[in-house]
Amino acid sequence: MTVTILKFGGSNFLGPEGYHRVARHIAQRRAAGENKIVVVVSAMKGETDSLKAQMLEVNKEASPSNLDAALAIGEMKSVCLLEAAVSYLGISVTSLDGYGLGIRTNSDFGRAKVESVDPRRIRSALQEHDVVIAAGAQAIDQSGRLTFLGRNASDLTAVVIASMLEEHACEIYSDVSGVSTGDPNLIAEAQLIPEIGYRAIAKMSRCGAKVLHHGAVEYAEKYGVTIFCKSLTSDGVVTGTTVTGHGNAPSVTVARDAVVISFASVAERNNLRALLDQNGITTIDVEQNDRPGLCVRSDTDFARQLVEGTGTPFSIESTTAVTVRDASGSRVHLIPDYERAVWRARQLHEQIYPSSGRTVRSGLTGKCSRSLGPFRKPRK
Repeated sequence: MTVTILKFGGSNFLGPEGYHRVARHIAQRRAAGENKIVVVVSAMKGETDSLKAQMLEVNKEASPSNLDAALAIGEMKSVCLLEAAVSYLGISVTSLDGYGLGIRTNSDFGRAKVESVDPRRIRSALQEHDVVIAAGAQAIDQSGRLTFLGRNASDLTAVVIASMLEEHACEIYSDVSGVSTGDPNLIAEAQLIPEIGYRAIAKMSRCGAKVLHHGAVEYAEKYGVTIFCKSLTSDGVVTGTTVTGHGNAPSVTVARDAVVISFASVAERNNLRALLDQNGITTIDVEQNDRPGLCVRSDTDFARQLVEGTGTPFSIESTTAVTVRDASGSRVHLIPDYERAVWRARQLHEQIYPSSGRTVRSGLTGKCSRSLGPFRKPRK
């Protein structure tokens, strides 16, 4: 049985029409001969943040397991709405949430790690129905408790399902058609990268790029799953970037939600850096107000949770991190003022890709022509 795996991010679901549009696309795929389809969905845009805020308003000290169960509601709601939209078109459809997907994790609530998979439930559902709608970013631990795989981790769910069904590709749909040399919403001159390697895009993701979840990319590399980045527009499907074993390009990444966590001593910083490294969180050594600190550009909530769990005193400040990656390595600029950070990102991108125009190829091509300012080497 050949199965098509599609994943739709929250930007596709801005209202009821979004679910109908995705349902129509599924119907078109079936009409083209793709009889068995698994569709992984994210929560509606903004839903996860809203759920978290509601939980913390009720109890600022809500347990991590309680938070995970609450955040999963967003994806479950999307599952129900898309199942209804697909059913409306007369297509045989069912749905599975984290309890039934067959994905088991450890009990690191907030960003649980996949430990084992069992495809029997999904295969059984596909035997009875043509389309299965799956809730993204959730699974269960070995005790049967619902776990959250992390922010934007519906990508990971899609890749895991592709692997467990022995399919070697999945399609991920977002509000941009693919991976670019910069965020096209911030840098109008950003150029689409047609093909990029797993490790290159994983590094971009860890620097704050939100096109793909780094855990999904790393899982895809491990199990040989090719990712096709696409967008679904009113004019149809736009195919942007293929993520596979090779390809790279210079890029500028803006992480608006970066934080600097400061400590009383270098020894405390070193201990916490090691802990974050062990949990797959990339950090940069910095000095903030004459105190040793760590800059975290992604997974900031999880990083804070880990640091709080140690009981080590710390202070935390928000910042924006602009990261340049090219043939000479990575350079990071920490700029608290967001508008100024965006201006700097555009300036840096212009240095790499002058307005006269350059073609993005697979492979790092070219360097910045002059110093890009403060250099801070990532720890990982």
